[in-house]
Amino acid sequence: MKKFHFILIAIFLLVLIWSAFTADYFTWILETAPGIAAFMILVLTFRRFQFTGFTYCFILIHCIILFIGAKYTYAEVPLFNTLKDVFQLGRNNYDKVGHFAQGFIPAMVARELILRLDVLKREGWLAFFVISICLAVSAFYELIEWFTAEITGEAADAFLGAQGYVWDTQSDMLCALAGALVMLIFFSRLQDKAITGKTVLLK
Repeated sequence: MKKFHFILIAIFLLVLIWSAFTADYFTWILETAPGIAAFMILVLTFRRFQFTGFTYCFILIHCIILFIGAKYTYAEVPLFNTLKDVFQLGRNNYDKVGHFAQGFIPAMVARELILRLDVLKREGWLAFFVISICLAVSAFYELIEWFTAEITGEAADAFLGAQGYVWDTQSDMLCALAGALVMLIFFSRLQDKAITGKTVLLK
């Protein structure tokens, strides 16, 4: 494990600890769980498969987004409350940032796995499978939110973050789709350079 990886782990742990100073520990547990689970999976599989530094950096960014949402709840992130007031928006839209990342980072992870493990014989199918995986991840997370809400009732309101918006689930999935498309269109070449080792700091 390189110094680079230890720096990423240190940042991950520091932000996680910072987020733990919150008034809503039930929501904090729910919101941090995906990031903590991802961290454990990456650590346990590190000897068998290491992602490029490029991908690890974006995974960390996704975790930070999750931890910020966990600390304040997605409906009460201060900066986005300010934006809501300034632009006279009907809701705090930080959850849309989270769902955009929910498409962007899984797209990056899925794309690197498919390429490096030589999963597809025809690369022309790559974008289709990556987008399909991202939409599946987004849909599965919405099912988790629904299941949690059914079990815990009003206690899951902050976790859902719907803020009374009837199309919240559909707009969440649209944001994930947008994130996946942005990654594929604008970041594929950078990821390819990281994979081939042409970008030394990100390989």
